Amino acid sequence: MIKKTSLAEEVAERIRAKIKSGELALHSQLPIEPALMKMFGVGRSSVREAVRILANQGYLNVQQGVGTFVADCEGREDLGEAFERAALTDLLEVRQLLEVRIAEKAARQRSDDDLSKIARALEKRKIEADANALVACIEADIAFHQAIADACGNSMLSELYRASSKHIVTAFKHMYLDTTVFVETQHSHEELFLAIERQDVSQACAVLHEIIEAV
Repeated sequence: MIKKTSLAEEVAERIRAKIKSGELALHSQLPIEPALMKMFGVGRSSVREAVRILANQGYLNVQQGVGTFVADCEGREDLGEAFERAALTDLLEVRQLLEVRIAEKAARQRSDDDLSKIARALEKRKIEADANALVACIEADIAFHQAIADACGNSMLSELYRASSKHIVTAFKHMYLDTTVFVETQHSHEELFLAIERQDVSQACAVLHEIIEAV
């Protein structure tokens, strides 16, 4: 999938990389607008928008009439923004790491109410997959895994998974043309549910790894 970004976002990413690499040191002043325009091959509006983005994220400090300076090498960008600009491979890797830990904890911590929510999402996933309703199937798949995350007993893991899932939905819509992969992995998802129901931690983790390999 090729992620579409604006010129301003591309410029912001390149400046951010220079800040994080140390090429633009803390408290150093950015080149003036014409120099940035020439450096990145973009217009004034793109440069100004890029600077605004980075200022909002805490990387830059704009001093009117003086210049723009590097204020922080780490920034304070929202987690959602980090997920938004992440490469798909990085996003999937983070999601997979989360899912393994979540499956392990959910198998230990799940309640009967949790099992009911997971089961409903699993049934919805099958219905939409069999109907080849791609968007609804993707959403049901995410709901299934989110229900497991909600059952893991760790609110931070649950919220991290929720934050990443918003972007996974978009990625899956570009990755898949139909629900074939969801039909093919329905059985493994059912096995994951049964392992969690039995509180079989090792089996839940093993099945989850199978699911990851199939995606």
